[in-house]
Amino acid sequence: MSDLVRVGMLGSGFIGEFHTLGLRYVPGARVVANYGAGAERREAFAQRFGSRPVDSIEALCGDPEVDLVVVSLPNQLHLDAIRASVRSGKAVACTKPLGRNAREAAEMLRLVEEAGLFNAYLENVVFGTEMIRMREMVEAGAIGRPLTFRAREGHSGPHAAHFWNAELAGGGALLDMASHGAEAARFVFGKDVQVRDVFAWGATLVHGERTTGEDNAMMIIRFEDGRAATMDVSWSSKGGLEGRFEVYGDGGRIIQDITSTPMRAFIERPAGYIGEKADAETGWVFPVPDETHVHGHDAMMQHVVEAFRSGTTPRETFRDGFIVNAILDAAYRSMRSGRWEPVEVVPAVAAA
Repeated sequence: MSDLVRVGMLGSGFIGEFHTLGLRYVPGARVVANYGAGAERREAFAQRFGSRPVDSIEALCGDPEVDLVVVSLPNQLHLDAIRASVRSGKAVACTKPLGRNAREAAEMLRLVEEAGLFNAYLENVVFGTEMIRMREMVEAGAIGRPLTFRAREGHSGPHAAHFWNAELAGGGALLDMASHGAEAARFVFGKDVQVRDVFAWGATLVHGERTTGEDNAMMIIRFEDGRAATMDVSWSSKGGLEGRFEVYGDGGRIIQDITSTPMRAFIERPAGYIGEKADAETGWVFPVPDETHVHGHDAMMQHVVEAFRSGTTPRETFRDGFIVNAILDAAYRSMRSGRWEPVEVVPAVAAA
């Protein structure tokens, strides 16, 4: 394999840009081709990042110059993109959530494993510098035995229309945001501790004219050893992006906020992009100096490229994505039943 890793980017939108920016400082990695909805958007992306636009998912996956396919597409296109990657024998990395449900995620996992292809699950939160440090402190015994984990994520609503279509996307705020918290909890507690069951609530409290999906939700994940993690998510939280993660042990606690920023400004005229889901362009604003780094995209993309180049298994794979989807499926069942619902994961998958 050449030292140069040639990346094909599926997706020319918001998350595709984050993933491409995450490759900025990765030695020997370059986006050589890109696909996204609309020729004009594809061309603009290509001009910005120096890649070559192509007109279909199949064309990008089959491109002989592409070594690694990165799927940064809307949820409903993930499975088709993975199928195309596997048909072309390409290594693939896919953004969260892996599937719209566990059935789709299981199919993606089966496809890549049967083909023996490199696969990575792009969950940026567990690559954030503060989350890495949290895990290091837990491993060092700084807070004793971790007992509970809590995640709060919110903003005033998605930036793209496809998120609002719950039937197309596979769910609402829970699928969109609690996928972060679920994997963060597994990362902090340790993936050797299996998830047992889930209790959840969700409702459409604010955006009923835009979506049939839940715009606010909460879930409790219970692990096999009795410990628990809670996720509280919202699409109606004003004031910009929220992303707080807390772990409590019998000897202390650790609290982080990936959306905090050392900068604040009072401005009378817009200054351009301030930060993800910022609700204000003037007045008091809180610019994030390097959001790509802060949110973990730099470290995540570097890790994926280095794992691919060295032929090693990345820290997050499609197996992790499948387990997250299984957790979320249990949460949606719990919303309907009002009961604790078991997480349906094949033991061999959970153990691996």
